[in-house]
Amino acid sequence: MSRSAKGTVEEHGKNVKQKSGLNRSILDQSWFEFRRQLDYKTIWNGGFLVAVPPQNTSRCCPNCGHTAKENRQTQADFECVECGYTENADVVGALNVLARGRVIVQA
Repeated sequence: MSRSAKGTVEEHGKNVKQKSGLNRSILDQSWFEFRRQLDYKTIWNGGFLVAVPPQNTSRCCPNCGHTAKENRQTQADFECVECGYTENADVVGALNVLARGRVIVQA
């Protein structure tokens, strides 16, 4: 996210000054402020924000609930070792976050 652009002795980096300025502005923003603004804008537009614990959202099968590190063989692919459910890992994470959010709202 905020990788250095300095390069090496043999190969100089490109746009070092611009990249360092961008990195500084990215790292300068606090996650608390981002969350506060997101909450404010959501309420302003008639919605509400639910904070969901992110642990294992990309390792838990939305089909059977089995959680294992082996479910994620690659960064992009999810395949449950228990039931065989396959899907894109980002979709699986989103489904699990949605399910956890619904549980919190219904409680």
